[in-house]
Amino acid sequence: MKQTVIAKRYARAIFRLGQENGTVDSYAETLSTIADLFDDPELEVAETLVNPLYPLEARHKVMTAIAEAAGADALMIAFLNLLVERKRIDVLREVAEQICELLDLEKNISHGRVTSAIELDDVLLGKIQAKMEEITGHKVILETQVDPSIIGGMIARVGDLVLDGSIRTQLNGLKESIKGRE
Repeated sequence: MKQTVIAKRYARAIFRLGQENGTVDSYAETLSTIADLFDDPELEVAETLVNPLYPLEARHKVMTAIAEAAGADALMIAFLNLLVERKRIDVLREVAEQICELLDLEKNISHGRVTSAIELDDVLLGKIQAKMEEITGHKVILETQVDPSIIGGMIARVGDLVLDGSIRTQLNGLKESIKGRE
């Protein structure tokens, strides 16, 4: 919980700076790229940057080299070095996710998931997406998931909105209805 609060603070700060400079999209992309690099267990980059055995200056040089390779500007490099200095580089993935959420919020974009018993074709997905956009009033980016356990139908989720038209849910409702009558 505490890490999430810290990540949100850092994300809001770099988001505001990016808005002032018109570089929010670039910052979100750079942070995601570097976070992906840190997630690679073979590289052990994050462990190196928090290891107190290495002098702070050496850790700054490593972070600067990584940031420059990712195409970061001077402000982003300073931000990343601040995370290293304050031993907060472990929240980088969450900061990257938070800044992407802030960016989506600014652009009025919502992410959703459609779970179905079988793979859905593009035409049907387009119709579902259009309906979800109509309901939410946001542009909706959908992910798909196949789950045969729902038997048939689909479950669509966008934020807190859940539309469950699965056969499994309908059967469970029928079962509860029958139990209630007994």
